[in-house]
Amino acid sequence: MTVKNGRRWNHNIHYHPRILGAVPDGAKYALDVGCGEGMLARELRQAVPHVTGIDLHAPSIDQAREYPDDVDYIVGDFLTHPFEPASFDLIASVATLHHMDAATGLARMRDLLRPGGVLAIVGLARSTMPNDLPRDLAGVVVGSVHRAVRGNWKHSSPTVWPPPVTYAQMRALAAEILPGSQYRRHLLLRYSVIWRKPQD
Repeated sequence: MTVKNGRRWNHNIHYHPRILGAVPDGAKYALDVGCGEGMLARELRQAVPHVTGIDLHAPSIDQAREYPDDVDYIVGDFLTHPFEPASFDLIASVATLHHMDAATGLARMRDLLRPGGVLAIVGLARSTMPNDLPRDLAGVVVGSVHRAVRGNWKHSSPTVWPPPVTYAQMRALAAEILPGSQYRRHLLLRYSVIWRKPQD
């Protein structure tokens, strides 16, 4: 675990600004799905009055609770926890969707979002060879430069590899379940999906 200049960095943290930039004006309630030890949840708390983080990994939640913040941390399964439908203005998820059935996860996030609320996802998907090889090689090179300059912080949460869904499949799922969503493939081996739920 390497941290330089007092700041953590890895491929997931690199894209936190993508999530933070999607927080809708006036958001009061946010949910961080797969919050781990709470880094993103704490960042969200600076913009949103009520933040809930949920994760299946109890040791990560224990770490999150060591920080002096008022984020509500839950050890539990996001898919089955009894959240009220349409109860969040923002739902964020970083490197979590590939831990569950992607279609089920997207539908659950959609249903928990209030009309006008925003869903912001940064995720991992599986490359398709040989088509994705040039992009992946470029990502590895750029990522190596970042790590040399900024270090590489490794979280303690469980990992899943390889991701079960390809980039193309993820794009198609987002288009089907979240009509009008903005899907973007990023250089550092990640994709993002931003979606605003239509008003009733």
